[in-house]
Amino acid sequence: MIENDSATADWRSHLIQDRAGIRRILEATHRIAVLGIKTADSGQAAYYVPEYAHSTGYEIIPVPVYYPKVTEILGSQVYRKVADVPGEVDMVNVFRRPQDIPQHVDDILAKKPKAVWFQAGIRNDEAAEKFARAGIDVVQDHCLMVELRSLGK
Repeated sequence: MIENDSATADWRSHLIQDRAGIRRILEATHRIAVLGIKTADSGQAAYYVPEYAHSTGYEIIPVPVYYPKVTEILGSQVYRKVADVPGEVDMVNVFRRPQDIPQHVDDILAKKPKAVWFQAGIRNDEAAEKFARAGIDVVQDHCLMVELRSLGK
């Protein structure tokens, strides 16, 4: 750790658990890359949660792990890596099992999003610490759709 770098010195402040922090992230977010997004026919949260966020005005950039032949989800071009998404990404919404997250850490860090959001039931404290030490806000084990609804979206 570089002691003089305030982003790394107070990295724990990037681990967001309170309502005010979650609200701040959601209000500052416009573009969400969804890592592990699924297709409509899956019927799974990895599709209907980003679909809901899209319906409330967020731009969704699909980054599926499966579906190698799919080129579009929710009307947007599919990217195979978060780092390949052009332009700024405000948030990476993660739909991956906790044990599968480490293989994506470098890819996410390369994009430098403002926030990383692990969906409900997903925690990886080691990855969360790496993101927080890089100055990225992290929310773990929260459903994006539930939090958007609580804000009246």
